[in-house]
Amino acid sequence: MKLGFSLPMAGSWATPENQMLIAQRAEALGYHSLWVFQRLLYAIKPQNDYPPLPGQPWPKPFERVMDPLISLAFVAGVTSRIRLGTSVLIMPYYTPVVLAKQLATLDVLSRGRLDVGLGLGWSMDEFEAVGVPYAGRGRRGDEFLRCLKAIWTEDPVEFTGEFYRVPRSKVEPRPVQIPHPPITIGGYGPTVVRRAVAYDGFNGGNVPLQQVAPLVAEIKAAAREAGRDPAALQIVSRGSFQLHASPKGKDRRPLWGTIDEIREDVGRYAEAGLTELFLEANFDPHGVTLERALEVMEALAPGG
Repeated sequence: MKLGFSLPMAGSWATPENQMLIAQRAEALGYHSLWVFQRLLYAIKPQNDYPPLPGQPWPKPFERVMDPLISLAFVAGVTSRIRLGTSVLIMPYYTPVVLAKQLATLDVLSRGRLDVGLGLGWSMDEFEAVGVPYAGRGRRGDEFLRCLKAIWTEDPVEFTGEFYRVPRSKVEPRPVQIPHPPITIGGYGPTVVRRAVAYDGFNGGNVPLQQVAPLVAEIKAAAREAGRDPAALQIVSRGSFQLHASPKGKDRRPLWGTIDEIREDVGRYAEAGLTELFLEANFDPHGVTLERALEVMEALAPGG
């Protein structure tokens, strides 16, 4: 299992200096990847059903979130080997041609280090803010994926669908990675699994440890049914951690505990079949500090 780390994206620790420091330190320590997430706004009176009931406040880290693509472009310029991942970009907030241009440019600037995680989104408030209907987002997402892939693989490209249209044209630069950067799909349920095996794999949120093995089995079965090689698919999950000074015991929440307990849990995620886990520092409910994130990063460094 490959091990990644989150870029400082949310809250007061998300500064240019900290993004640069975390990116360069993760690369020096041998981490495989850096990851970002997306939030457009912090809903004061949320319309959506997350979390966990309508009208409940959103998690505090969502109050201040940096833009994911600009953040990755920034750290691409101060690193040379570590991969750069999105988990996930919300497709309906873009048009395919705009996102294709941005991602291809990022792949060129990073010399082919981009991993693209895409999802449908859940926030009715953000859909309202971008002027896109919340209803029908599944159909919109499926068409978005087809259009995005066409832009990257057809020259010239021409696309006409229910939601999107690209007139016959050249769209350059092309991504460095051929035929395109890996596309993984985020979300939940059988429809997401179907999308995932049609592209390059699955990109989950905080997949609970006990659900990883059944999810991996479901994805591999769907891949075989679709005629895909299960071993070729990526199965990626975020892993939110919280460092504690004293042991939390066997009934602890996975990745919450001492360094040794977190290390043990990382091994359990690997045994369950993930191809990649990235350690997520942004969502610590007590508030993340650079010092604590670096302590965990250095203690769990691959090969350390």
